[in-house]
Amino acid sequence: MNAKLPMQNPLSRRQMIARTAQTATALALSAPFAPLLAAPEQRGFKIGACDWNLGRMADPSCFEVAQEIGLDGVQVSLGTAANKMHLRQPQMQRAYLAASRKSGVAIASLAIGELNNIALKSEPVAAIWLLDSIEVLKALGLKVVLVAQFYKGELKDDKPGIDRTVSVLKELAPRAEKAGVILGIENYLSAEENLDIVQRVGSPAVQIYYDVGNSTDKGYDIYKEIRMLKGRVCEFHAKDGKYMLGQGRVDFKKVRDAMDEIGYRGWIQIEAAAPRGLVPDYKAHLAFLKGVFPATV
Repeated sequence: MNAKLPMQNPLSRRQMIARTAQTATALALSAPFAPLLAAPEQRGFKIGACDWNLGRMADPSCFEVAQEIGLDGVQVSLGTAANKMHLRQPQMQRAYLAASRKSGVAIASLAIGELNNIALKSEPVAAIWLLDSIEVLKALGLKVVLVAQFYKGELKDDKPGIDRTVSVLKELAPRAEKAGVILGIENYLSAEENLDIVQRVGSPAVQIYYDVGNSTDKGYDIYKEIRMLKGRVCEFHAKDGKYMLGQGRVDFKKVRDAMDEIGYRGWIQIEAAAPRGLVPDYKAHLAFLKGVFPATV
């Protein structure tokens, strides 16, 4: 057809630039698993610690300890079997948010450590906890929940357990995708074995929570594994067995090189030993990590 369209007022150059920027921002914000547009100062690393290592598991007073150390954030526990995963309760969520605001220390991510005792691979209630954690993540404005798989949840050489885990994660992944959050599995499996799980689940909402200490304990080449897991790692734990960070087996500068290659930026949670005392040793861990993984890159 050759009918002429009615004349429209042309956009000014300034209007076109503004509209393009608005469109780009909207597209970024609509993709929960894509990197958001971020200012340069937001593209570095943040250093936190696990609430159980701070001696305040499932207790909002963990933020007071973290503030004393100088941490950026705390990885908080959903709860325990004894307190019925109390962070599912709105009043506890409000208490954690208030404690975080008061201390100036962020809630970095969520963890369900009780899955080590009541395993996702075998216990129906564990799947309920994980399902409920998705709503907790949304309520707290978080992105990642650590899905622990040690001790009674051990998956190494347990094909039926792995199959059951894949089945549960497949069931929950669409809900996590809809919420824009990530279920991060942490275990003693190799990178290849973990990749098999996430590929079988087939969802960007199921990723790997990588612990450099655990993988070193198992004799894996962690620098190679990190590179193998490009696009699959949601967060990192920093530990090295009985050693102070930077004084043991793990070469954290090589870890940083591997992270650079896969484009990882974000949270690193300290889960390390403290032979001389929690506060002084965690201050030392923090100072060391900040030197290798700065807030601004």
